[in-house]
Amino acid sequence: MNTPMRPTILLIYLALLLLCTAVDGSCSMLATASDLQDKRIAVLQGSTHEAYAVRQFPRATVLQYKSVSDMLLALKSGKADAAIYSRDELMEYMRASDEFGFVGGPLYRTPLSIAFHQQDAGLLLSFNRFLQQIRTDGTYDGMLKRWMQQGAAEMPKLTAAGAGKPLMVGILSDNGLPFIVMKENRLIGFNIELMERFGIFCNRSIQYVDMEFGSQIAALAGHKLDLIATPLAVTEERKKRVAFSDPYYNVDSLAFALKKNIAGAGRSSSDTPSFFSGLAGSFQSNIIQERRYLLIWDGFKTTVIISVFATLFGTLLGALICFMRMAKSRLLSAPARLYIAILRGTPVLVLLMLIFYVVFASVNINPVIVAVIAFGMNFGAYTAEIFRTGIEGVEKGQTEAGISLGFTRTSTFFQIVLPQMVRRILPVYKGEFISLVKMTSIVGYIAVQDLTKASDIIRSRTFDAFFPLVMVAILYFLISWTLMQAMGWLEQKTDRRRVLR
Repeated sequence: MNTPMRPTILLIYLALLLLCTAVDGSCSMLATASDLQDKRIAVLQGSTHEAYAVRQFPRATVLQYKSVSDMLLALKSGKADAAIYSRDELMEYMRASDEFGFVGGPLYRTPLSIAFHQQDAGLLLSFNRFLQQIRTDGTYDGMLKRWMQQGAAEMPKLTAAGAGKPLMVGILSDNGLPFIVMKENRLIGFNIELMERFGIFCNRSIQYVDMEFGSQIAALAGHKLDLIATPLAVTEERKKRVAFSDPYYNVDSLAFALKKNIAGAGRSSSDTPSFFSGLAGSFQSNIIQERRYLLIWDGFKTTVIISVFATLFGTLLGALICFMRMAKSRLLSAPARLYIAILRGTPVLVLLMLIFYVVFASVNINPVIVAVIAFGMNFGAYTAEIFRTGIEGVEKGQTEAGISLGFTRTSTFFQIVLPQMVRRILPVYKGEFISLVKMTSIVGYIAVQDLTKASDIIRSRTFDAFFPLVMVAILYFLISWTLMQAMGWLEQKTDRRRVLR
């Protein structure tokens, strides 16, 4: 009797599933925050929203993202059912796109403060005095009215600027208005004005360091930053690592989702454009509007600079490691073997973070230089083995013949072994070179604005998931293709068989 019942139960289950889908998704529609218990919730990694979601929705799947633009992309592409973020930034997103809506009311309220190093009490006291002063003279109320109520999108003209020693200020450029955003290749927002006025107050110039939200407290603790101006909620856990100023604003956090998934929210009023009109609109908004091509150009230059100089440094370092690796003395070969084993077994992202936050923790160094060093060290470990394989592939009899003809060992290597080695290793060397170019896309973790970071900034302003990513993919392809052509030309020049033809 059980056998014929199983198909019946299966048919009933399928019918109920189809019924839920047919009624415009009403079985899974979101009405209040309690409906998120078994949903996929997107949050910003390291934020109070992440801790709240884990604590309040234990049966939900909490998805952590590095940037706000990635969260929005996850929602729009259906990778997440809802997300949690701050009301003020969400209002700006919703003014730009009517696809999103709130799920219920505010979840919780937190004060926002500027974070300082725990040992920098003098700078903290100076900021608190500054905050008290602008509240007393009415400047603070004017800032609130301009950014929070009127939705300003331009920075006011300040009569002066700090000229002293730079303050390294950590920010997240795609945080969103009213706090921080990149417009026309310039940072604007409430927190940016706050920092500029603070620089005037203490006669210090402001140097912004744009980095991932989850890396900022570690950078502050490692003296890479003097303070964090990204909207940062005060929590007991964070107080153990940083010192907070007096609160400068209180913010509500809410859950939000696509309107089509919210009960009673209606539908987005935007019509789907044709392919070509949509492409033209995307080009206008992602490239032309607010001169965003400048972001792309700056990111393009940074990517090329890191790729080329890391390759040059890695090639020279690889040649040195190869020489040590092939030396008869164990004092030279043993360290070279250990270097190759460690560097080839360490993810390049981990190496990049270690060099930036540990090796150069107390050194004020340009992160582009750190990226060149990290990628060069990684590239050197691989090229050392490539060089060794190429040298060992040349018959030893040729070296012996060169010496018997009166050549020194050095001249024998450079005139007989090296040309053959180069011809043998170039195909593999090219592959490693292109891999390095693509690996540079992670330099945003140490506040380097490369092509990938430029794409993130643009996506945070345009809410376009397709165009910026495809554009960056094409640009990476063009960089790789151009460098491959240059390497191919070098390969032809070193191929004696082609020259003799």
